[in-house]
Amino acid sequence: MKKVYFMLLTLFVVATSVQVTTADAATTDSSWLNTSKLTEGVIGIEYEVPKDKRTKLMITKDNNSYTYNLFSSQQNERFPLQQGNGSYKVTVLENTTGNKYRTVYSAMVQLSLSNTNVVYLNSVQNIKWSSSDKAIQRAQLLTQGKKTDEEKVKAIYNYIVKNVQYDYGLASSVSSDYIPNIDNTLTDKKGICYDYSSLFAAMLRSVDIPTKLVMGNTSYVSQYHAWNEVLLNGKWVTIDTTVDAGLIKNKKTATLIKSSNKYTTAKVY
Repeated sequence: MKKVYFMLLTLFVVATSVQVTTADAATTDSSWLNTSKLTEGVIGIEYEVPKDKRTKLMITKDNNSYTYNLFSSQQNERFPLQQGNGSYKVTVLENTTGNKYRTVYSAMVQLSLSNTNVVYLNSVQNIKWSSSDKAIQRAQLLTQGKKTDEEKVKAIYNYIVKNVQYDYGLASSVSSDYIPNIDNTLTDKKGICYDYSSLFAAMLRSVDIPTKLVMGNTSYVSQYHAWNEVLLNGKWVTIDTTVDAGLIKNKKTATLIKSSNKYTTAKVY
């Protein structure tokens, strides 16, 4: 459990620990930045990451930054602009030494959405999904014939909390750059809180229900945690499949919607 705490905490603090060298001017080449999905609140990064260099993406708005790892195995990835409408600075950073990075590319992006909740319907790096995924096909089956969003949420929620167990083995060995794979979680029927919340978000997004993956703290557990917020009946509600799976395993009562005042948000995806 401590391993998970430090892994998730690393995801949170990485933006404040990266030192960017501004002396290296970014090129004017814009082919690395794909804005074709900007009307959905996401950007694409198309960059051939060097295998021998730690590379990061930093997205900043109003002095608040989200920092992501870029991988040589994934040259095309999407990332959310989840901080509302306005100007975003998007920067690709390459490690030079220690925690120091130089700017490779940088650009400004203007977001103007009539409905900012559309951001939370997308496939992005840590909530990656497509219609061919087994988890997404399962979501379609689970919600078939369901008429309301609430019925769909309950169907997917019940499946996850009853079928996915907490993976203590993964928790003890997970790396700081870990990214959930929803099909692995579904097939293996186990995962850490990051896996639970990514799977739940992906399945709900695939049936057009805006869902956030949230990181922070809660009184339910002592470690840094991940959970979801779901848009139901025009309001964002807190749902924690990790906590509820544990309650059900121990034959205790679990309620679908948690009290938001028991949670403190640090990051939202």
